[in-house]
Order: sequence, then C-alpha cells, then structure tokens
Amino acid sequence: MKSIEKRTYFALILACILLFGVLTFVIRYFRYADRWVSFTGSPHVYTNGRLDTGEIVDRSGEVLYSSQSSQVYADSAQTRKATLHLMGDKAGNIPPRILRAFASKLFGYDKLNGTAAMETGDSELRLTVSAQVQSVALQAMDGRKGAVGVYNYRTGEILCALSSPSFDPLDPPDLETDNTDGRYDGVYIYRFFHAVYTPGSIFKLTTLAAALEAIPGLAEQRFVCQGERYINGERISCPKAHGEQSLREALANSCNCAFAEISLQTGKDALTKQAERTRLSESLEIDGITTTRGQFDLSDAADNDLAWAGIGQYTDLVNPCQYMVYMGAIAQGGITAEPYLAASARCGGRETYSAQQRMTSPMLSSQAAEVLRELMRYNVQTMYGTVDLPGLEVCAKSGTAEVGADANTATFAGFIDSRDYPLAFVVVVEEGGAGSATCAPIARVVLESCINVMNGEQ
Repeated sequence: MKSIEKRTYFALILACILLFGVLTFVIRYFRYADRWVSFTGSPHVYTNGRLDTGEIVDRSGEVLYSSQSSQVYADSAQTRKATLHLMGDKAGNIPPRILRAFASKLFGYDKLNGTAAMETGDSELRLTVSAQVQSVALQAMDGRKGAVGVYNYRTGEILCALSSPSFDPLDPPDLETDNTDGRYDGVYIYRFFHAVYTPGSIFKLTTLAAALEAIPGLAEQRFVCQGERYINGERISCPKAHGEQSLREALANSCNCAFAEISLQTGKDALTKQAERTRLSESLEIDGITTTRGQFDLSDAADNDLAWAGIGQYTDLVNPCQYMVYMGAIAQGGITAEPYLAASARCGGRETYSAQQRMTSPMLSSQAAEVLRELMRYNVQTMYGTVDLPGLEVCAKSGTAEVGADANTATFAGFIDSRDYPLAFVVVVEEGGAGSATCAPIARVVLESCINVMNGEQ
C-alpha cells in the first residue's frame, strides 16, 4: 500500500512538472513566437540572411528595401547612404533591427496557425522616416561624425534618424585601406540611437527645469558673471565676463558662472530627480531598437562637480534620441508622444500592423515647460538667428561640450512651437566646435526639408 502511495505521489509530481513546463512554453510562445519565426536564421523568413518577402518604404512610399528584385536596396545611392543604419548592410556589421522586428508582420504570420498562415503575396512595411529628409541631413553633415534627429512631438513619428558617417551598402568601403584618414571611424555605430555624448550647455535645460521647481523666485534673480568663478579651488570659466544678467540673459549667454550658482542652489537631490524624470539614464524601446542609456550620477560629487554637472559636463552623458524626446516634452507642457519608426505593415490585402500613439509620463512640470519655452525662443531671437524659419517660432539651445584638449562636441536641440509643424530636433557633431555655429545651419535645412515633406512637397 505504501509503495502504491509513493508511486502516486511521484506520478503527481511528474504531472505537475509536465504541466508547469507546458504552461511555461505556452506563455513564452505567445510572448516570443514572433521573434522565433523571424530571427535571421529562420528558413521561413530569410535566405542567406536576406529577407525573403516584401518592401520597406519611407513615409512617401519610396522603396528603401525590396526582396522582389536583385537590387535589394533603394535605387538612389544617396538614399542608400542616408538610410544605411536603418536598413543595415549586406555584411551584417549594421544589423537591420527594424526589419527583424517586423518580419513576421510582412509574412502575415499568426500565433494560432504558425508558419502555415504565412503568405507569399505583396507585403509592405511603411516607415515614418522620410528618405528626402534623411538625404538632406546626410548632405548637411558633409561627412562629419554625429547624428541628426527630428520627430513629430504630437504624433510620435520620427522623420529623421540619421547617423554619420555612412556608406553605400552596395559599394562598402574597405576599412583597412579606405579609412587611413579616419573618415569611417565608428561607421557601424547607429549614433542617433546607440551613442552617448557629453551634452554641454543643452543640459542647462534639464538643470533649469529642476531649478524652477526647487528655487522660489528664481525667475527674478540676477546673476553676476566676472568671466570666472572658483568653487572648492576649481575654476569655472566663461568665454567672457557677462556682467549682471537676468535668468533669460544667463541662458541666452549660456553663462557657466550663472549656471554653476543655479546648480548649487538647486542641489544634488533636485537635479538627480529631474534627470530621472527626463529619463536620461533609461533606454527607450523603439520598434526593435533599444537606445543606449545616458548617465547622470552625483553620488560622489563635491560642490565643484555639482556645478560642472549642471553645466552639462562632469560625467554627464545623453543619448541624442532621448534628448530629442525631452525637447518634445518642453514643447507640449511636460509630456510628449513616444517616438516610433514603423507606421504600418500589410501582407497581401490585409493590414497586419498599425502604429498606436502613446504618451510619456511627465518629464517636467507644466510651469517649468512654459518658462523654458519662452527662454528658448528668446535664445533664437537674440543668438541663433540662422536657425529661425519665416513665420514659425523655433525654440532652441546650443551646447559646446569639452571632451578633450582640442576637441569639442557641438550640440543643438529644440523644437518648432507650431500646431502645423510640431517638430522637435537634435543635432550632434563630434569635434564640431561651437554648437550654434556648426549645428544651427544643419538644423535649419533639415527642418525646412521636414516642412516640405509634411506639405506634400518633395
């Protein structure tokens, strides 16, 4: 009798293990089946690493990738270069992440019928990016290393997500012989999504968002700059002595001495809290692409370090895409649309995917956003006239980040305050010198191209 009981218990244990295994598989299947069937080794989807069906088109319908011809990539060499980091290269050094993420949508695969549901008919993945805007941005970068991003902060559509330098995937360089001058350094990195940079003075917009909540009467304060200031024996310097300034003048002058004082008044806790709200140290998930986390850490910072951190130096690092989203939040009173790249997918005659708008959590208070919007507009009117667009209110901030003895990273970020053209942008140029002089002209031509595309012009 005891032997029968033991066998019964053993059988129950085995049954429980089996049931647990089945449930685990079912959960994982419904969660990951799309990835399993569309990974690059899957014979149902890829042949020799090449997607077997469908077209990838930009927002206007221009073909960026096609498996229905031997060309595979776009007809235009400029378009191929401008969209390289989205489409990937033939050697696999730049993975086509968005293609992998949506491969199952192009086949019409579903979880109940599996690969039996796959269709071999006409299929298409339509992106939000514009090949025209990408090409304009690549031309404006003129071979310089960096990133350009523009997105609609009301809808979330990314119109431009450029990484530079680039190359024609149908005529790739030999890096051993073609890169003696360093022109292709880091070419396999998708800088817009996967690089992080010392932000320089564009970070003052994050510092100011924290300060406006932490310091009563900040907007009425006056700041005196004598060209330098010492904190714990360390020199904080400005290009010139700005004298006595209002808050709006201090931001327009990008006065390091004023923002050192603002950072000290704000304090570690408030700055850290605002950096967290801005999602600086978080990754964004964008249609199969995970952005690289930024960094903001004041745990071991002395007062002089705190001052530099608030200025956008110290150990601060930001990802271009993430900071572009923050610009959208300023434009919309604290919250903004989550960015996305894939607008829709269809297989045969049916739609298999359609993007849904999602909003971020609050990234700053509505009151702070209103003040920043006014101050950033003042910046453009008094300092960055080269980026202003006729009839449109551009709001922006430049940055010049010191990353070496003779190297500065130029940055420029902002938005158009408009219901018709709600565009947030970021431009980064490595070793680019002054942020406004280098990046503002790039931003202007790219924004003009975006507006033309939104108006239906090519």
